Amino acid sequence: MLDKVKIYSAKVCPYAQRSRMVLLTKGIDFELVEIDLNHKPSWFTEISPYGKVPLLQNGEDILWESSIINEYLEECFPARPLMPAQPGERAWARIWIDFANTKLTPAFYKLILAQERQKQQEWREELRNYLLFIEREALQKRSQNGPYWLGESVSLIDLTFYPWFERWCVVEHYRGIAIPAECARLQQWCEAMQDIPAVQQTQQPPEFHIEQYAKYANNTATGITAREMRRD
Repeated sequence: MLDKVKIYSAKVCPYAQRSRMVLLTKGIDFELVEIDLNHKPSWFTEISPYGKVPLLQNGEDILWESSIINEYLEECFPARPLMPAQPGERAWARIWIDFANTKLTPAFYKLILAQERQKQQEWREELRNYLLFIEREALQKRSQNGPYWLGESVSLIDLTFYPWFERWCVVEHYRGIAIPAECARLQQWCEAMQDIPAVQQTQQPPEFHIEQYAKYANNTATGITAREMRRD
């Protein structure tokens, strides 16, 4: 194995932020390589099959897709566990990680990319319903012993969801959707996440995200994520 894990990342990318936060939370010594996604070097596209960040290198292992990277890190570096020990609880955690990947984040992007008012309203309502579902089915039911998804300790679920809530200022600024007042536990979770060192070390201010997502809001973004999210 390499002396250090190497992660190829970009400050603007929420998926890359996920994996950087996992590395930091688990105390893994790593080398950070920042990639300019608007001017990707040719050598990066040669090692990254999708041309996206994050990309993780650990010895001969070269991995992409943030959720896969994060579970790999959990298995390779178990000293600071971020998943429950019991199979049933681990499955529950994976359900919510899948929810983030297949429900919440696509709705976030489809709302910000939508140009027609009717489409914006449809995605706004869908995104709002997802927040209410999180409030009811996750945070109210399962997080009674602490502010995080699994209670007192931050987990892979929290780190999976957080980047899009850091960027919630984007959909609020461009599409006028705030976190509903009914989502009191979700609001508490957002506040609690601000005390996590990995969040503090990777977060960017709202104005940064609002500027970076301007091309999404006017549907001129040309990045891979934007192209993928435009598909039906």
